[in-house]
Amino acid sequence: MYIVSGRHEGRPQLNALITAARNREIDCVLVWKFDRFARSTSHLLAAQEEFNHLGVRFVSVQDQIDTESPMGRAMFTIIGAMAELESSLISERVTAAMRAAETRGKHLGRPSIPKRVIGEIEALATTTTLSIRQIQSKIAARASRGIVGEIRKRAREPQPTAL
Repeated sequence: MYIVSGRHEGRPQLNALITAARNREIDCVLVWKFDRFARSTSHLLAAQEEFNHLGVRFVSVQDQIDTESPMGRAMFTIIGAMAELESSLISERVTAAMRAAETRGKHLGRPSIPKRVIGEIEALATTTTLSIRQIQSKIAARASRGIVGEIRKRAREPQPTAL
């Protein structure tokens, strides 16, 4: 499953939904919660404005709001602003916690791959035609598929020759 944050406007499924609305293929967009649709008030308002222009109802099950009514539109704006505030506060807390961990000497991110594992991957990449998954299997999954792929690509790149 591919999940994209509600903070981003360029989401494939959202783009497909907007296209369907523009093509008059749908007449109602039903979401679980407005704050799951988007985390930015401006994005929510822009979507609501476009749906309104296209004659598409925008309804939230959890919030029990239908944007067809004036009260629904007002509540929609308030909920959008609160969702954006909540998202900003969460982001600030995470950033502060990461800074605090860093000042305490905590390593952030994935653990580094031991040099001997990198050497094994490079050896398999240069001496065999194994795929990324096969190499990962040979090293007993001591590195992620992405890391194996990067090392394999680097190892198999032609080396410049001296003239």
